Amino acid sequence: MKVICSKENLLNGINIVQKAVSTKTTLPILEGILLNAEDKFKLTGNDLEIGIECYVEADIRSTGSIVINSKIFGDIVRRLPDAEVLIEVTVNNLVVVECENSHFEIKGINPSGYPSLPVVDKENVLTLTQGDLKDMIRQTVFAVGSDENRPVLTGSLIEVKDKELVIVSIDGFRLALRRKILENDINDFSVIIPGKTLNEISKILQATDDEVSVYSSNNQVVFDAKSWRIVSRLIEGKFLNYNSLLNKDFETKVVINIKEFQSSLERASLISMNDKNSPVKLFIGNDKIVITSNADLGNVREEVKAEIEGNSLEIGYNPAFLIDALKAIDEDRASVYFITTNAPCTLRPLIESNNDFAYLIQAVRI
Repeated sequence: MKVICSKENLLNGINIVQKAVSTKTTLPILEGILLNAEDKFKLTGNDLEIGIECYVEADIRSTGSIVINSKIFGDIVRRLPDAEVLIEVTVNNLVVVECENSHFEIKGINPSGYPSLPVVDKENVLTLTQGDLKDMIRQTVFAVGSDENRPVLTGSLIEVKDKELVIVSIDGFRLALRRKILENDINDFSVIIPGKTLNEISKILQATDDEVSVYSSNNQVVFDAKSWRIVSRLIEGKFLNYNSLLNKDFETKVVINIKEFQSSLERASLISMNDKNSPVKLFIGNDKIVITSNADLGNVREEVKAEIEGNSLEIGYNPAFLIDALKAIDEDRASVYFITTNAPCTLRPLIESNNDFAYLIQAVRI
């Protein structure tokens, strides 16, 4: 195998596939990147749960393949000059990497034992822009659970129903939901994708109008952007009925300025940064929200103006959960609905007919 490509293109490909390279494995071959030069130059990382392929523009002088240690290869390429890079496999799987006055010889691994990515039938394809998918993942994946005893909550539900795409994450204390109306016809489907996979995909997706396709079969899901492809296992099981959790009844409705409310919560939470069991207390009434927090270090009081409809209320929350939800909302204002002092609150769009997002946060005892 002998290929020549730019350092920039090569490094971009390495950065993408390294997200699927195993760092904790007893199989040395899984610590490597598979380089394959046929009609195209392709890099592959695979930790047996998530696999990533990336095509790199290159001049292929001779075909072949090799597995090379991901960390060593990545560290070398990052430090090379910004010029063309020659990669050549010689006798005994020795990999030569040259760039201007730099010359490396690295021991490679025979690629015959490298696991192939699962084959996934390309049926019922969901297509949307990378920017839209990146936003929807960012706005929901933070609420994915970490309790391995409840595996369905360690992933996000991606559901298409009646030409509407919904992504939902629930960790037992909060819920994050985003909706998007689809332009193209597609059959209904639902899959649960591991949070780890979605976090890695979010880092690779670009905030552009370039398209990405999503399809699944055989308990695997594929995200295909033409220049790269990600294959991940799905989580088996039945997701929670999220619609039953989003009650539209309320005793108190509050319209907030998101930046002002978020800033006040961030300041109020400073006093209890070292005391995770210390919630913030919200007193809602008289056209304002009074935020207080008491901890061993001291106490704090913040006031935020708000439009209030309904009863006055005193309620406690984990401030980090509120802040995460507020950060995910790309609007200036939103409505917050409260029922009782022990029930969750729900953040929704200002316009009641708009169902683009919903964030539910469980109250805590104060």
